[in-house]
Amino acid sequence: MSEAPPVSLGRENVAIAERRELRSGPGISGALEPNRQATVRAEVGGTVLRALLQQGQRAESGAVVIRLDDLGIRDAYNSARSGLQTAQSALELARRNQERAAALAAAGAIADRDLESAKWNVLNAEAAAAEARSRVASAEKQLARTEVRAPFSGVLRDLMAKEGDVVLPGSPLFTLMDPASIRLEASVPVSALSQLRVGSPVEFAVPGYEGRTFKGRIERINPTADPATRQMRIYVTIPNPGGTLVAGLFAEGRVVSEGKRTVAIPFNAVDTRGAGTTVMRLRGSRVERVPVTLGVRDEAAEWVEVSSGVGEGDTLLLGIAQGLSEGMTARVVGE
Repeated sequence: MSEAPPVSLGRENVAIAERRELRSGPGISGALEPNRQATVRAEVGGTVLRALLQQGQRAESGAVVIRLDDLGIRDAYNSARSGLQTAQSALELARRNQERAAALAAAGAIADRDLESAKWNVLNAEAAAAEARSRVASAEKQLARTEVRAPFSGVLRDLMAKEGDVVLPGSPLFTLMDPASIRLEASVPVSALSQLRVGSPVEFAVPGYEGRTFKGRIERINPTADPATRQMRIYVTIPNPGGTLVAGLFAEGRVVSEGKRTVAIPFNAVDTRGAGTTVMRLRGSRVERVPVTLGVRDEAAEWVEVSSGVGEGDTLLLGIAQGLSEGMTARVVGE
């Protein structure tokens, strides 16, 4: 009886055992957020005269972003300055009167109580002048607050106030973020708590940046777990020179707790349904079932170390090809 012709397999039905770098560690997922961000609010009320920058534009530290109508506050400032001039003039007059009173008292021309009265007038004038200076300083601060400035250099993420809007003290005006540093706020299973350390390296991928892996380090670990999900919250600082990464994107990766270069095979080449762990190997053109011993698992890459049973360069079956029986012949199309 002639042997059955070999089964044709596509390249998607096979994998090659290869030597590669495996990294073990708990998987993480979360969102990218700016490490430095501030929502700037109005400190005085008024009408927005002009927004000098728009969303997405860069603002240098101290640059004016929004200008408020200062007419009422400027009137108060001018009034305070006028009051200060009056108080200073009154103080100068009181001091001259005190000097004359002191000279007359020394000559016995006036009573001591008149000199004391002159001294009290100077003290009262000094207090009035100090109060007037305080009012001017306060008015200056209020006037300066009509020009709302960037507290640090960054990019406008949101602009909540537009020209013509009437704002009150405490109203949000704009949100500023520094794109040079991004953090990943991620969740990790509580079961991986023993593998988490401040300073541990983290690797992750972001949709839209295919083929690129980003790295950071754990900066903080939330000391409490979410009672609903049993997940720990970690905060990963990520250098972002040039603003490559964008806040708000989803990221997936892992905390790197162990690295090893070894012979490895894909997860989906392993069969654990029987009594032991096996793979289907194509030796020459013959299919055979081989027991294997596994080691380090790389959850992110979905590859696992194989310490016995399979060698580097062996061809393993995947998917529907794993349903072939031992002893059957097969060939890889396009090999």
